[in-house]
Amino acid sequence: MSKGHGHGHGHRHSRWRPHSHDSADRVDHALETSRRGMRALVRSFAALFVTAVAQLVLVLVTGSVALLGDTIHNFADALTAVPLGIAFLLGRRAATRRYTYGLGRAEDLAGVVVVLVVAASAVVVGYESVLRLLDPRPVGHLWVVAAAGVVGFAGNELVARYRITVGREIGSAALVADGLHARTDGFTSLAVVLGAAGVALGFPAADPIVGLGITVAILFVLRDAAKEVFRRLLDAVDPATVELAETTARDVPGVLGAGPLRMRWIGHHLRAELAVTVETTLTVEQAHRIAHDVEHRLLHAVPRLTAVAVHTEPATGADLVHESLAHHH
Repeated sequence: MSKGHGHGHGHRHSRWRPHSHDSADRVDHALETSRRGMRALVRSFAALFVTAVAQLVLVLVTGSVALLGDTIHNFADALTAVPLGIAFLLGRRAATRRYTYGLGRAEDLAGVVVVLVVAASAVVVGYESVLRLLDPRPVGHLWVVAAAGVVGFAGNELVARYRITVGREIGSAALVADGLHARTDGFTSLAVVLGAAGVALGFPAADPIVGLGITVAILFVLRDAAKEVFRRLLDAVDPATVELAETTARDVPGVLGAGPLRMRWIGHHLRAELAVTVETTLTVEQAHRIAHDVEHRLLHAVPRLTAVAVHTEPATGADLVHESLAHHH
C-alpha cells in the first residue's frame, strides 16, 4: 500500500519531522491573513474617523441633536477597530507552553465586544428616538443636516463592504460582525436625512419615528452578528467544510475509511483532527506515509485549514463492511 502516496513523501526522515516547506507556507499564510485584517482595520478606522470629523463640523453649524447623536455614534464605531486590532496582534504571537494553540481565540472575544457595542448603539438610538417623540426639538439648516446624513451613510457603507469582504476572505467572524455594524450605522445616518425631510414637510415627529425604525434594523443586524460570533465561540464550523475534509481524506490511496473528524476555528484559521483506517498488514512507516499524505491533501483542499492531526487505525472486519455500505450510499 505504500506506493499509494502521490506526493513523494517517501523520505525516511519524514517520519520524524514535518516537511519544512509546508509549515513555512502555513506560517506565511497566517501572517498574511493577519496583515490583511490589520490593514482593513486601519483603513476603515481612518475612513470612519474622517466621516465623523466632517459630521462634527456640520453639527456645529446646525445645532442638530439628531446629527450630534449620529456623529458620536460614528466616533464610537471607529473605536470598535481597537479591540479587533488588539486581537489580530495577539493572534500573531507564537504558541507558548501555557497557550499551546497561540492566542487566536482573542478574536472571538473581540467579536463579543463588537456585538455589545452594536447592542449599546441600538439602546442609545431607541432611547434618543423615544425622548424626541416625547419632547420635540426644532432643527435648523435642514439641507446641511441632510448632507451630513448622506456623508455618514456613504462613509459607513464603504467601510462595511470593505470589512465584510476582507473578513469573509480571511475567515474572521469578528471583522464580518464589525462590517455589519458599520452597515447599520450607515442606515442610522440615512435616518437623519429622512428625519430632516419629514421636518421640512412640516412633520416634526418624522425624525424620532425614523429613529425607532432604525433601532429595529439594528436589532436584526445584531441578531446576525451575535449568531456568527457565538457560533464561533462554541466551535461551530460549516458542515460542508467537514464533508469536504472527510471526502478528501477517504479519496487518499491506502485509506479504507475516515472519521470521526473534528474541526474548530482558532482566530481566523481552522485546525482539524481525524482518524483514518488502513490495512492491518502495513508497517508503521507505511501507515505514517498515508497519514502524511492525508494531511498534505487536506491542507491543500480545505480553505483556511492550517493544521491537521491524523491518527491511523488498523481496519477490522466491521470497519470494512461499514465503509463499503457508506460507499454504496
